[in-house]
Amino acid sequence: MSGTGKTVSVLGSTGSIGTQTVELLAADPARYRVVALVGGRNAALLAKQARALGARRAVIADPAQHAALAEALAGSGVEAAAGPEAVVEAAAMDAEWTMAAITGAAGLPSTLAAIRRGRSVALANKEALVCAGEVMLEAVRAHGATLLPVDSEHNAIFQSMADGNHGAVEQIVLTASGGPFRNASLEQMRGARPEDALKHPVWSMGAKISIDSATMMNKGLELIEAARLFSLPSERIGVLIHPQSVVHGLAYYTDGSVLAQLGSPDMRVPIAHSLAWPERIATSARRLDLAQVARLEFFAPDLERFPALRLARGALEAGGGAPAILSAANEEAVAAFLAGRIGFLDIVGTVSRVLDAMGARAAASLEAVVALDAEARRRAGPLLATLAGG
Repeated sequence: MSGTGKTVSVLGSTGSIGTQTVELLAADPARYRVVALVGGRNAALLAKQARALGARRAVIADPAQHAALAEALAGSGVEAAAGPEAVVEAAAMDAEWTMAAITGAAGLPSTLAAIRRGRSVALANKEALVCAGEVMLEAVRAHGATLLPVDSEHNAIFQSMADGNHGAVEQIVLTASGGPFRNASLEQMRGARPEDALKHPVWSMGAKISIDSATMMNKGLELIEAARLFSLPSERIGVLIHPQSVVHGLAYYTDGSVLAQLGSPDMRVPIAHSLAWPERIATSARRLDLAQVARLEFFAPDLERFPALRLARGALEAGGGAPAILSAANEEAVAAFLAGRIGFLDIVGTVSRVLDAMGARAAASLEAVVALDAEARRRAGPLLATLAGG
């Protein structure tokens, strides 16, 4: 196993956040010992990462890729495993720090397993707190775990509240680039194709999160996550459109001070912050040159063109299982849009209809959350099929 320092594991190592985390670990091998890497379907990349980092175990979520992974790791000394149970087992392995970056509801069991270890969990899986917030936070309290936010906006708020005076915070504000359709009309968005929606003006992200950014559902999910992370009600969490993506989050204090975290739009910065916390490590992220940026702009979001924000805030205020329903229906609708089956505006329209159909539900256990997730997907199916047929 590499290094003699902090023991770490990466859940979702072959995804966007995971590969950048692996890059940071590889840059300082003496500082970290890699306990486990978990990937989705890319056995070749996972094996390459595991060999480079000297991981103890590599797990591929797709059981069909087990043979390919084992073959790629032959002679390396790295244990190979596959399947959902192996993913959760890897998450439960003792490590001082875990990156939880398996996206969607699929990442819930492994994130919960990591939290139950009572160590530090760097949270890049929005759904953990959006869908199963009560369950996750109860586990954090019960097991004495530390949650370290990795989303650039939540990490910015975390840094802006680093002095510990949480009781003096009046409001926090998350910023949003506005996505590729920030200045588009509803008519233009109605005709948008997947390739148009995937062209994010600032960040380089995976397909699902890029579409969420285009609808601004991503910011809605972040709003729910922020409420859980910082124990704040909906009315004390604001959202501003900030096209330059330089100011990532702001905290407003009772004395009139506003503390903000600024930086170049590079996910390696919040990943590195959470990896080294409470210390800091060097990254090769581009340094912020404010003279070159010259102008910082801020606008209130347009809830008529981007109703996802209103839907998400409503789900947060409704509580219970509403956020889980919102997230599951959105995942199904985004997949349908990426497959060319529905239009861009149909994404949020479908989510709204599923929320209306299912109403208020309780979600006091992971099993209840998983059941709600499955039902929301079932409810979305016929709606999406009708849209596709129309």
